[in-house]
Amino acid sequence: MRIVQICPYSWDAHGGVQAHVRHLTDSLLARGHEVLVLAPGVEVPPQPYVRLVGRPTRIRFNGSVAPLCIDPFSAVVVRGAFDDFRPDVIHVHEPFAPSTSLLGVLCADAPVVATFHSYHEPFTVHGGIYTGWSHLLRPVWSRIDHRIAVSRAAQRTMSTRMRGADSTIVPNGASIAHFRHALPAQLPPGRRMLFVGRLEPRKGFRIALDAFAELGERYDDLRLVVVGDGPQRTRIRRLTPALRARVDMIGRVSHAALPTYHAAADFFVAPATGRESFGIVLVEAMAAGLPVIASNLAGYAEVVRDERDGLLVRPADPAALAAAGARLLDDEVLAKRLASAGRGRARAFAWPRVAARVERVYEKVRRGRATLTHKRGVA
Repeated sequence: MRIVQICPYSWDAHGGVQAHVRHLTDSLLARGHEVLVLAPGVEVPPQPYVRLVGRPTRIRFNGSVAPLCIDPFSAVVVRGAFDDFRPDVIHVHEPFAPSTSLLGVLCADAPVVATFHSYHEPFTVHGGIYTGWSHLLRPVWSRIDHRIAVSRAAQRTMSTRMRGADSTIVPNGASIAHFRHALPAQLPPGRRMLFVGRLEPRKGFRIALDAFAELGERYDDLRLVVVGDGPQRTRIRRLTPALRARVDMIGRVSHAALPTYHAAADFFVAPATGRESFGIVLVEAMAAGLPVIASNLAGYAEVVRDERDGLLVRPADPAALAAAGARLLDDEVLAKRLASAGRGRARAFAWPRVAARVERVYEKVRRGRATLTHKRGVA
């Protein structure tokens, strides 16, 4: 099959959608398909299957910054790519984002599959904006042959705005083996609490720091390992000098190096404050054999089942996060049980399984389009 994947966000920026498209593409190539990826970007991509369509503009929305291509000329590049590649299926990600994916839907002359990654709480400013604009997006919606949501939370975001719409849930995938067999990074001795993500309010970095401040006073061998970067990096200055000395600020690391920090940690925290449609960082941590503590958010609760695969705590509550951390530090049996269950849970999100489910969607839309074309020809 000849498949076009369209990513609306800058290919050279860090992000869950970009990672999803990259790993899905690698899995589809391994399954014998031909794949072309269209995305905005600045730097020449290392992957030969990626074609850049224009330069991104950074737009703040939904508690983060989205590097989108809003250049109308990029539509010419998209149409040209379709003409050259002649795809059997066009798979767009976040088709409502005012960027390359939306253009891909409007320019498509092949069956369109769309994956919806986002979750917007209905009673927030951003959720209200999404709802208010939804009626203007009907022309885009009507051109999609099959809709995928990465979780029930993402499905609700989509279906409540576009009433009566069918969709299939296919979760995000993870490179399970990549995280399962890593050697540990060389870090100072002690027990380690790991945070991975952008250092911003939405990902709950402040919550992680406040919880560590509480735990660090009780457990003098505990260290906080922080992998990521962002505007809140300077908040560690609010810790006491003694606690600040026990924080390892690693910064951004490559996907290849990331599992080494999981392998060196004792437990993982994901204290995001909201708007999470899934939890790929949770899957990766579970695949690495770490017990996980996460905010009890709609998207996270579909990945981690409380007291079975990990611990869920109230969002934006450092005391609750610290209490859960103390449970793991004090109860080795609990920590080992959750780590073992998490490893098993992570296998459900392995890329070969996820890619096979997406592939079945492609086959379905191809058959549906062929049937419709045949009926029109007979008529």
